[in-house]
Amino acid sequence: MHAYRELMDYNVCGRIIREKRKLLIYGTCVRDEYPNIFEELSINRVPLAVCLEKTHMNMVALKIASLIARIKLDEIVVLTVDGSPHCVQLHFCLEEVAKIMDQKMPSLKHYVIEKSRAIEISRKAVKTARYLVKVQRLLDVDD
Repeated sequence: MHAYRELMDYNVCGRIIREKRKLLIYGTCVRDEYPNIFEELSINRVPLAVCLEKTHMNMVALKIASLIARIKLDEIVVLTVDGSPHCVQLHFCLEEVAKIMDQKMPSLKHYVIEKSRAIEISRKAVKTARYLVKVQRLLDVDD
């Protein structure tokens, strides 16, 4: 089992991040509720937990942007449970950081857990989910 580290408490220039250069940023509950998925996606990545019920997304975004500004990362993977109004903010947060960091942003992947499976979600889907009018129009097409 990987050492438990909270994103907000970990040094943005931490040695292990500098060495691995790949992050798994995950909703805190994932590790306990879905340990197999957590372990699989933690391979060769530094897992950092965050709960957006406790921490405002602006603080998370600043922490991640600060990290990216200091260390050349290869990849960030976001992992949450599907359907949580708090967890979905983590995906929105990383897309906002991508806008801010532009050229420095590493590869970014989004995963949600549904029915005990990790499903990759496109960045386009995450971006679309922020705009309720767009979602409504997509639903109206199906009616």
